[in-house]
Amino acid sequence: MAAREIDHQAPEPPYRQIAADLTAEIERGDLAPGRPIPSESQLCQRYGVARNTVRSAVAVLRENGLVHTVPQRGTYVRDRNEPAGEST
Repeated sequence: MAAREIDHQAPEPPYRQIAADLTAEIERGDLAPGRPIPSESQLCQRYGVARNTVRSAVAVLRENGLVHTVPQRGTYVRDRNEPAGEST
């Protein structure tokens, strides 16, 4: 899972670039349904950004129905066959 480099000069904000990168990984199957995405701290290191930037990126994934967050456990890739309102 090689992360694309964040272009801080691009018109698209860094959090949207990260969300797009993670979305592509989910669509390719690099991040499998039912499995966790990397932790916030791992994503911060991977992309060289602040925690709030990572949180915003994960929020975009959640809004798009690609992941769901389990408190104290992490954020997991949602099974595409699972109705959007349900969590595991």
